[in-house]
Amino acid sequence: MPRTKKCRKVCRMPVADTFVANSAKDEAIILTVDEYECIRLVDYQGFSQEQCAEYMHVSRATAQLICDTARKKLASALVNGYTIRIEGGDYHLCDGEEAHCGCGGCQKHCKQKSDEE
Repeated sequence: MPRTKKCRKVCRMPVADTFVANSAKDEAIILTVDEYECIRLVDYQGFSQEQCAEYMHVSRATAQLICDTARKKLASALVNGYTIRIEGGDYHLCDGEEAHCGCGGCQKHCKQKSDEE
């Protein structure tokens, strides 16, 4: 019997959830919210996979698998001209209870930064 999937912590939902290519085909690639978060942390924020795993509350191997799957989906969409939709997945949003979440992007931490300035 397989293990149940562990919910991954996500800082915030994406600003945009659909990206359409000029030659968009009928098929769409679905990128899950946790895959989006992994790409955001590793490729955009510059986290190591170990830091990403710690932040998302998963093992390093799981973070690597999430990133690899997300990158493959993104590459397929770019090469084949598919629409990308971000939806679903096993995740929970940052509740703001941590002193510092590590990415500085959740609503609580953004509000604290603007209050301090």
